[in-house]
This record gives sequence, C-alpha cells and structure tokens, in this order.
Amino acid sequence: MSSMDGIAERALAWVRDGDVIGLGSGRAACAFVEKLGERVRAGLRVRGVPTSEGTARLAREVGVPLTTLEEHDDLAVAVDGADEFDAARNLIKGWGAALVREKIVAACARRFVILVGPEKRVDKLGARGKLPVEVVPFGVALAAKRLRALGLVPGLRSEGGGAPLVTDNGNWILDCGLQPVDDPRLLERAIREIPGVLDSGLFLGMAHTVLVQHEGRVEEIGEAPPAR
Repeated sequence: MSSMDGIAERALAWVRDGDVIGLGSGRAACAFVEKLGERVRAGLRVRGVPTSEGTARLAREVGVPLTTLEEHDDLAVAVDGADEFDAARNLIKGWGAALVREKIVAACARRFVILVGPEKRVDKLGARGKLPVEVVPFGVALAAKRLRALGLVPGLRSEGGGAPLVTDNGNWILDCGLQPVDDPRLLERAIREIPGVLDSGLFLGMAHTVLVQHEGRVEEIGEAPPAR
C-alpha cells in the first residue's frame, strides 16, 4: 500500500459522477489518479485534465478518460500535491517542474484539494528553502539577475548530463534558494513582473482543502467535501 493511499482515497469524496477533474503531478497526485482509475473501472464516469505529460500517461494506463481545457475550462475539482503549505493553505509547488500547468488547472477548478505529508507543513512559506520559477530560455540571464536583486539565490535546474531541464512547456526552471518569506504576495508580484518569467511556485489563496497523511489517519484542513 502506498503511503499516500489514505489521502488519495479521501480525495475521492470531492468527485461526483460526470465531473471533469484536474489531475495534478507528483507522487501524491499519482496515487489519486490510480485510485480514480479504480473507480472508473468500477463504473464512475469522469474525465481528467492532466497537468503534465507524465500524469497523462498514468491516467491512460489506469483507464481515466482525458480531455482538455479548450473543451472543458470549468473543472469541478483539481487534486494535486504541494511542496509546502502554511496555516492559511498558501502553497509552494513546482519541485516536480509542472507549476505553470498546475496553476492554470487549479485556477479553472471550483475546488482545489491538496494532498501532502506532515513534513510539508511550515510556519512561513520558504522554510524548506526552494522556490521554483519557470522562465523562457531566452530570458534566463535577466531573470536570474532580477531574482538575485530580490534576495533570492537562483540556480538553473538540470537533468542527466547537466543539460537544463526542459518543462512540458519548453521552458527552463530556476530553483531559487530563499529564507522564510514574511510577505509572499509582495514576493509573488515582484517575481511575476520580471520579463521572461512565466510564473512562480507560489500558490496563494488557491487551495480550498489540504489533506495531510499522518501515520494511520488523515487530517483535513479547510473546506469539507460537498454534500452528496
């Protein structure tokens, strides 16, 4: 059994027959997709909008039908993981490099449900020391310079062989070292004003519910699932 099975199963409470669902990326989100596939094989009728090519492959493997935001831009719910969350359910995401698509899908969802382990809870965003920023390759030098001026420490994310990691959107990721942030909204605005920056991993005021997987129990923070 996956360590995320409890929260993945609990997240199904937000899903109704006929829903179009945002499917996040990463370990917790993949556990949810696998549970969703079990329900689909048992007769649940849903369609998913994946936030990454990896999630799309998994959804096809487990039998979850897929669609696009062009066809369905009003999602009943999006289910995803996070790399940090605070007491106000603000998040840092993007360690898996899918942050731009994840934010777009979350913005299209009436409810945004986050699945995490307890180690992701922080007093202030930035406590785990990394904030991803997706950047157009042509603008990476300028973006890195401006990010340093904001007090961040940007480094280009690479993959095997040292080449820059390329996102599903064809862009690069600057992983920014940082200290706990006193004003995340101010930082988010400053980052997004940099030419060439697509978006940052700050997801502020977006999550309706956070499900935390503890040993033997699930903690539910925020909105309860809708009544059936």
